[in-house]
Amino acid sequence: MAESKDTFFKPEKLSPQARAEQTTSIARDILESEAAARQKKTEKLRALRLAQPAPEAPAKKTRAPKKG
Repeated sequence: MAESKDTFFKPEKLSPQARAEQTTSIARDILESEAAARQKKTEKLRALRLAQPAPEAPAKKTRAPKKG
């Protein structure tokens, strides 16, 4: 059987609605993965922050009165 490049590389014709649905699906997948990564990073940073000892408030510095 002689096979040509058309049998391997024949592009499918998608309707505009199907292309829009495909684009929407891909965009949602990307947004969901980014949101999950952001949530994971936030939880990690929060855990690290809570593991540190509370910083002490620095004493207020008073200025010397102006001599004039």
